[in-house]
Amino acid sequence: MKRTILFCSLITISFAGLAQNNPDNGRQKTAFQTSSPWIPQIDVRSDLAIVYGTNDQGQMTFEQRVQSWRDRGYQTAFMTGIAWGSYYDYFLGKWDGKNHLGIGQVTQKGDTIFHGKNMPYVVPVQSFIEYMKTAVVKRVIDAGINTIFLEEPEFWARSGYSQPFKEEWQKYYGFPWRPQDASAENTYLSSKLKYQLFYNAIKQVSNYAKAYGKTKGRDIKVYIATHSLVNYSSWQIVSPEASLASLPGIDGYIAQVWTGTSREPTYFNGQRKERVFENAFLEYGSMVSMTAPTGRKLFFLTDPIEDWPRDWADYRKNYEATFTAEILYPMVNNYEVMPWPERIYTRPYKLAHSDSSVLIPKYYSTQMQIMINVLNKMPLSPNKITGVNNIGVLMSNSLMFQRFPTHNGFEDPQFSNFYGQTLPLLKRGIPVQTVHMENLAYHQTLKNIKVLVMSYSNMKPNSPQVHQQLADWVRKGGVLIYCSRDDDPYQSVMEWWNTKGAKFTAPSQHLFKLLNIGKGNNASGYRVGKGKVYVVRQDPKEFVLQPDKDAEYVKLVKHAYEKDAHQGKIEDKNSLYLQRGPYDIISVMDENADSKPYQVKGPVIDLFDPQLPILTDKTVNPGEQSLLYDIKRIADKTKPQVLASASRIYDEQVAPGSYSFVAKSPQNTLNSMRVLLPLQPKETVVTDHNGNTISDVKTSWDSTSNTLFVGFDNSPDGIRVNIKW
Repeated sequence: MKRTILFCSLITISFAGLAQNNPDNGRQKTAFQTSSPWIPQIDVRSDLAIVYGTNDQGQMTFEQRVQSWRDRGYQTAFMTGIAWGSYYDYFLGKWDGKNHLGIGQVTQKGDTIFHGKNMPYVVPVQSFIEYMKTAVVKRVIDAGINTIFLEEPEFWARSGYSQPFKEEWQKYYGFPWRPQDASAENTYLSSKLKYQLFYNAIKQVSNYAKAYGKTKGRDIKVYIATHSLVNYSSWQIVSPEASLASLPGIDGYIAQVWTGTSREPTYFNGQRKERVFENAFLEYGSMVSMTAPTGRKLFFLTDPIEDWPRDWADYRKNYEATFTAEILYPMVNNYEVMPWPERIYTRPYKLAHSDSSVLIPKYYSTQMQIMINVLNKMPLSPNKITGVNNIGVLMSNSLMFQRFPTHNGFEDPQFSNFYGQTLPLLKRGIPVQTVHMENLAYHQTLKNIKVLVMSYSNMKPNSPQVHQQLADWVRKGGVLIYCSRDDDPYQSVMEWWNTKGAKFTAPSQHLFKLLNIGKGNNASGYRVGKGKVYVVRQDPKEFVLQPDKDAEYVKLVKHAYEKDAHQGKIEDKNSLYLQRGPYDIISVMDENADSKPYQVKGPVIDLFDPQLPILTDKTVNPGEQSLLYDIKRIADKTKPQVLASASRIYDEQVAPGSYSFVAKSPQNTLNSMRVLLPLQPKETVVTDHNGNTISDVKTSWDSTSNTLFVGFDNSPDGIRVNIKW
């Protein structure tokens, strides 16, 4: 039986000596980015506060902004745009006496693409690179920052018509600029140059940061904050992506995936609509495949809201979807828990079905804080998602090279040649892996892949070595499924397969020659060494643009896995499930012949419910996700501990018959917590940081789980909870 108790007894505790530092000193597992100085409404208690931009704000300098976070116990890092930013002293001529607005990215119509007023997306010419090194990076390192994030190296596919770009073309290719709208080859060459320009810029800036840090006896870490290759390709943006992972100056990435990227509509079974969970799962997966073989550190980001104005109910639903997708990757346990907390906590947004705008509802901020404090504890895990984990889809940076404009009538609506390979499998409960072509030289890239699907309908190989690596993998027992008509206008662009003596009219012909197979449609496959190759003369988009067109593709993948790779039977299902420490992570997909819900036996804590109820069982319906804390998997049930909380826990003290701790979270939010105790408590006293007793405290005891629910108003200064039994 549950009962609610209010305690109003006096207790005196001084908080003067409490350490402001996080409990895991020096750890950088969780982070957030902000352009604001510290204010109590956004004190989210992650390990790392990433201070954005070097601009002084009114009377507060950049250095003072950084110090405001250090004063509250945060480690500090720095983030700034590498393709755009508030670099007005550079753009408007104060830095070197020259106006640089002319280095903006320009469209065919002659329009400069701006990120804000006097803030163009740049062509990263050498003067901009020098500005980034000497005016930005140097100042940041001088301020004591050791970790730098360079954000969003983005070159819009629709741009490429400015004078600086034309000059860079001449230097890179050795012949005059060609307009990308004139031919597919020009588009491809234009995109390759865009890619190379930001690769070079990041290489120079990161090398400078490392070298300048060494002159001060410090080891500077440089990370890239970037959208996924899936999203950039879909949104028609070019970026260096995977190639940066092998640069010695780059220490890792933030995978910028959130509702705004994942809600981009996709085609499946002939329907174009948002599939936020599935899209997020593929986006995060592409970031894992990009970095895993290189050993670079990877932060996963998600955002409780998004850039476009929606309503709080929409934000919440899609946050649950993207959040579930990120924690379904058990090999990643570093997170950017949110960008721009000042936007989340202090800006009004609409209520659902209303024109009223309000600050974040208390129920949502409580749920969100429970979720981000789960990330503070989220362990790595050797466990795998239920289902088949060794079917891969090959992808390459060149996916970004042929997205805009279209040529010869060739269309790839909503990036469907990629989704045609992935969604038919994912929707049937197969957690399909993505594999980066750029990482094939690393043995571990294909180590666990048994069946690999690839297509040259929407990408092209960057070197002949790629084909040798694939051929070697097949001969050792891999099963390759090639799906492409090879009739898109990019097959004949000026590249390695048709220059310097090579005369292949399509890159796949080089691969097939190495495999010693024919190039026609072959549904029965070719035996190659210990492996097998299938050639399907269809573009993958054909599997999803019309209803009921993916059955033969799925059947072939299953046959390749079960009969050729001898890996056992693939069962269709509608769910993905991962057990990760005490957490159960579940997503049940719709658009599946199986419409049964997923059932979990309790007792479990529902971590998506701000009241943290103890459930005897949980039902997850199609189209829903769930995050649960399994009480049965607590290692030591005699140890008092906070199992879940909308705050971060500090200064835990356990004594015979008592347990106390301090909870910190942003001002103007409500705390919910579930505390495991050996016995039902006799007294629960809650005090503020001055030792004053807080009377408005909600408590209830659950005897089935031996847990106490406690609820009260949060404070960034800390609330002391003292429990006796």
